[in-house]
Amino acid sequence: MEKTTVIIGAGISGLLVARELVARGRKVMVFDKSRGVGGRMSTKRVGDAVFDQGAQFFTTRDEQFEAMVMSWSRCGVVERWAGGDDDRWVARPSMTGLAKALAADVPVKLSQKVQAIQFHECGCWEIEMEGDGLYCAERIVLSCPVPQALAILDAGHAKLPPDVRAGLERCDYYPCLALMVVLDRESLLPAEGMVFADGPIRWAADNVKKGIAQGANAAITLHLNREVSAEFYGASEDEIWQLVRDAVVPLLGEAKVCSKTLHRWRFSEPKTLYGKRCEWVPEMNLGFCGDVFGGPRVEGAAISGMALARQIVSSFESK
Repeated sequence: MEKTTVIIGAGISGLLVARELVARGRKVMVFDKSRGVGGRMSTKRVGDAVFDQGAQFFTTRDEQFEAMVMSWSRCGVVERWAGGDDDRWVARPSMTGLAKALAADVPVKLSQKVQAIQFHECGCWEIEMEGDGLYCAERIVLSCPVPQALAILDAGHAKLPPDVRAGLERCDYYPCLALMVVLDRESLLPAEGMVFADGPIRWAADNVKKGIAQGANAAITLHLNREVSAEFYGASEDEIWQLVRDAVVPLLGEAKVCSKTLHRWRFSEPKTLYGKRCEWVPEMNLGFCGDVFGGPRVEGAAISGMALARQIVSSFESK
């Protein structure tokens, strides 16, 4: 592992860094504490129902990212969200499908929680895993949310340059509560989903009408707004349902609720951005990327990952 780049976080930014390095013949290992790749582009199964529980779609504004999306489209990995805005893209068969495609040729270890990373004067990194011993690496990429990145750096007593540390400590995130509701028959939600101007709900979409194949008649993802998510972050599924019920019932028609499942996104959306598309600390062979650097969208995370990959490749070529 000594000549390996270890990437912590298997979201789109970390996976794009990994793919670029693998394409250039470099050894890479990606660790993620979750059971699947994708980060906030994850998909959840509840019985026969399948939900996009995090990011619902993505858009393209950056020319380089748009070119990448078009290549994914030609491969059938993504497609435009039928019935919605022409600039909305979704992955297939669900949002996590894009992350799975990006991870296809990349070594990834899931359910691997990094507890601490320690930088040694010899220039190598020591990575302490929960219940799985130690790894060594030549360089580290932290594509996880910044508070998590700082926590594992602090646990290993790794000292960042003061200006980098100060910039990272300013980064903050909004939480989001995602309530996933299974119905016994079709909902009245439009195929393109629905944005709410007021009330506790920010977004609602029926994953069946979105085109995610499954056995359920309706599988609705509800995202609560920022303020409500923060105030009721520790509430139970039933408490959240009572909070949103009046807004949701008109969308159900004759359908009855079969089940409710709550997911808490602690680091859902950047509140305060870093100010650069990525951060690379060459004297430590340490990089940071993610949507808090590139912008609060799937595209922002991708742009950040691509920017960091270029910085790391440039560091190879300068040696």
